[in-house]
Amino acid sequence: MVSVQDLKINCKKIEYKIKDFIAENTEKSGLEGAVVAVSGGIDSSVTLDLTVKALGVDRVTAVTMPELDVTTERDIMDVMQHCKRLGVTCNTVNITPILHVMRDILPSYDVTDWTTSGNIRPRIRMTVAYYFANKQRRMVMGTSNKTELLVGFFTKYGDGGVDLMPLADLYKTQLRQLARHLKIPENIVEKPPSPGFYPGHTDEGELGIDYTTLDLILYSWEKGSNASMIAEDLGISQSLVESVMRRVNANEHKRRLPLILRLG
Repeated sequence: MVSVQDLKINCKKIEYKIKDFIAENTEKSGLEGAVVAVSGGIDSSVTLDLTVKALGVDRVTAVTMPELDVTTERDIMDVMQHCKRLGVTCNTVNITPILHVMRDILPSYDVTDWTTSGNIRPRIRMTVAYYFANKQRRMVMGTSNKTELLVGFFTKYGDGGVDLMPLADLYKTQLRQLARHLKIPENIVEKPPSPGFYPGHTDEGELGIDYTTLDLILYSWEKGSNASMIAEDLGISQSLVESVMRRVNANEHKRRLPLILRLG
């Protein structure tokens, strides 16, 4: 029977591996450092911490991009305090005016349609992150974790549009372990993860499942168990497991480069 103990990691070993990954690939690129988009959430906080440790403060640019109608004061304060703790100056770019322009010029814009209008936000943030990256000759660090990538809980060419993904082989529950090892402030670690598309928006609310259960389903699936085996092992409904598997399969395209037609 699988349990959260199966997801336990050697945080010290993982920390060194991630720092080496960031440092080595930044050097290989011939660029001068890295840009990290920070939101006040656990993923970006861990990414910023490890990037600073891998490259040094002077080679890391932090940028936060609040939407004033949605981003909470708590998130902004968490970003600023975390950056101060690491000695990083944080650039702030308010994306609200850009969103208002998009709303005014796009046909049939519907603020409640989160597949279309919601995904504009991370795509704007990706553009801003690459503005800083191009201007300063730096790479853009991704902040997505393995759980998000497997179920497609990210925006294609938004928060998925990055140069490196140092956290992409860590499930969300493992990321929390690493965050505590790094002494990320507990208020960030315990904060309900959110894409920030609208007030009160949370990952688990949209996914309809808590991260611990989701991670155990994904872990079991990667080990070769089928839906009925996973459901019985975890004491949950088979329909819940199957809904997770449908997400994984339906979002395969988001994890791959565009298909290329070979003519030769």
